[in-house]
Amino acid sequence: MRKFTVIATKVFEADTAEEAALFMYQELTNGPAPLHYLVTDEARIANSLTLDREKADEFASIDHTADPGNW
Repeated sequence: MRKFTVIATKVFEADTAEEAALFMYQELTNGPAPLHYLVTDEARIANSLTLDREKADEFASIDHTADPGNW
């Protein structure tokens, strides 16, 4: 299985980096999951992705750990 680094991206106006991180934390705990991501693979090739909310919610509702390919 390949490894990826996934970064959720959202722009915040803040006075400090810590405040911006706290705004992101607040966003993650109170709202829907973000849809915009930066995904980098092992070869350090980066892709900017925007997920479809409906498809992402459907994927999230399925227990993918039940797939023998994940064992």
